[in-house]
Amino acid sequence: MSSCEGCSDGSCSINQQGNPQDEQFQMRQRLDKRMCGVKNKIVVMSGKGGVGKSTTAVNLALALVNQGKKVGLLDIDIHGPSIPKMLGLEGERPNADDAGIYPLEASGLKLMSIGFLLASTSEATIMRGPMKHGAIQQLLADVVWGDLDFLLLDCPPGTGDEPLSAVQLLGSGSSAVVVTTPQDVALTDVEKSISFCRELKLPVVGLVENMSGFICPHCGERSDIFKSGGAKTLAEKTGISLLAQVPFEPLVVIGGDDGKPHVLGYPESATSLALHQVAMAVIESSLK
Repeated sequence: MSSCEGCSDGSCSINQQGNPQDEQFQMRQRLDKRMCGVKNKIVVMSGKGGVGKSTTAVNLALALVNQGKKVGLLDIDIHGPSIPKMLGLEGERPNADDAGIYPLEASGLKLMSIGFLLASTSEATIMRGPMKHGAIQQLLADVVWGDLDFLLLDCPPGTGDEPLSAVQLLGSGSSAVVVTTPQDVALTDVEKSISFCRELKLPVVGLVENMSGFICPHCGERSDIFKSGGAKTLAEKTGISLLAQVPFEPLVVIGGDDGKPHVLGYPESATSLALHQVAMAVIESSLK
């Protein structure tokens, strides 16, 4: 059995014995070989929907690219993939050959989503748990990611099949960034995400408080329409770092709908500066 030069701890299945004829064993080998080229895997998650998790994942990934990092972004929201639209790539299809499926690229960022594989944007993805696990495994194992400093996974809300499969498949070198909004109804569910990470021994880089105050596009005045300070309270309660408080700006929504991520179009905005702060925290965490 050959060994993987990229995994010094010998934990990947390339270094382990098994039946080479077994399909699952072969899939695991392919997965581990791909992941050996990825230095850090970041699961972007939230226990609550509607907190701007995908927006955070896209802009955080691009902020890391702006820091000179090689970055991939995998959308594992099987039922509601939004990455293709947010990056202006709806209707695009990835190329493939015997080596695997090649990720699409935008602004220096490597991308893959089940949305790129659907016949149309209105097509429903109907899958039970085991099928979703297999789909995520295939997206990780069969995509030619190459060497990456960071691979970010945009998860659907909650602590169900998709984030569980992601954590189990990624293995060592993984951590999480947890996204919330300030109000109590979000924080209650987001605390479950932190509990999820602790149950699975997944390190948490920190919390991102999204929609932390509305900045008026006309006068620049800030209004706390979703309350404020909730993530700081949760961070103190759980011992998790608060990475940044990202304000709500209408241009972020417009950019997401138009396929023009905010950190590219408005790099000096308060939102972009906060997201670059998150990127620096993620980089610093990877060096520990």
